[in-house]
Amino acid sequence: MSAPASAPLPALPVTFRPARTRAVLYGVGIAQLAVLTVIAVLLPKLSGGERTSFVFTGLIVLGVLLLLARPKVVARQEGITVVNLTTKRELAWAQVLRVNLRQGDPWVHLDLADGTSLPAMGIQPGIARDQAIRDARTLHALAEEHGSGGHSDR
Repeated sequence: MSAPASAPLPALPVTFRPARTRAVLYGVGIAQLAVLTVIAVLLPKLSGGERTSFVFTGLIVLGVLLLLARPKVVARQEGITVVNLTTKRELAWAQVLRVNLRQGDPWVHLDLADGTSLPAMGIQPGIARDQAIRDARTLHALAEEHGSGGHSDR
């Protein structure tokens, strides 16, 4: 997966994140919280505790959706920061040997120098496949330019 020769690399730092997915998650989260809050206010036979539980449930669902919207990959001069759902990992460019986004993969995987693979959920083809492919190619080109990055599949 190499970047087209004519495409210049972006200036660092650059952040990759699934923008459409985030917009959907934020929108659904806010909408469901609003609906549950309106239901809690409008239903006449609810006690105060029941009203509170409606709003609290909406807040929990919103929190989960915001957590799902958290993933990103930040490429900096020093290396890459991979933020997934509950983890954050800093990598030097030399640690990233390969950037993979194969057909059917839910997100990019980084092959690391220690023999492991790290999912990078900030680049995912879900509802924005073309953007994810462009982002994966750009990250691959950055890894090749700044580190010991190798070729990848696509």
